[in-house]
Amino acid sequence: MIDFAAARTAMVNCQVRPSDVTRYPIIAALLEVPRERFVPQALASVAYTGDHIDVAPERVLLDPRTFSKMLDSLALTPSDLVLDIGAGYGYSTAVISRLAEAVVGVEEDEAMSKEAEVQLQALGADNAVITHAGLTVCDPSNGPYDAIVIQGGVEKIPSSVANQLKEGGRIAALFMQGAYGQARLGRKSGEKIVWRAEFDAAAPVLPGFRGKAEFQF
Repeated sequence: MIDFAAARTAMVNCQVRPSDVTRYPIIAALLEVPRERFVPQALASVAYTGDHIDVAPERVLLDPRTFSKMLDSLALTPSDLVLDIGAGYGYSTAVISRLAEAVVGVEEDEAMSKEAEVQLQALGADNAVITHAGLTVCDPSNGPYDAIVIQGGVEKIPSSVANQLKEGGRIAALFMQGAYGQARLGRKSGEKIVWRAEFDAAAPVLPGFRGKAEFQF
């Protein structure tokens, strides 16, 4: 029998804290949310490894280091409305719900979106909703958003996504060039997003996010 509470603590102490993620709200959220409930049941035993977990073709649950550092770069506040693109089974949305005023998780896979709703309801995350929609369509009806985080690699940020970010809002994404990737934090200024490199990381490019980048440094 796996002691998942101990595994969560080990994840934070061995993967997150050593990566210079020290904001207390992030640490607390990662210790509270049962990651093993947000992956297929057959993969629960590897939920706390330091690697991405494959959940569907070209789709992963980001490894704890990458995900936590993206959250750290966004510096979410209790007044933020957040758009979580590629929510999968809802883990990222559940964590963000503990950091922000409200979060909208977008998932295009119907089975994953339904399971995410079940798990978020079970956790009592009443400030989180899951929208079943294309990952580049998202949920403009609930926006614009103070912050956007993309749970996978990108080669471009479609205008349909950028348009849902508030003026001055922040966006975190993993930009991929072949096998090489870099996490960047963007801030919207007028019709542009100004990007800043944060750290190296890689992930499969999400459907709809391939192609020449529309927004550059």
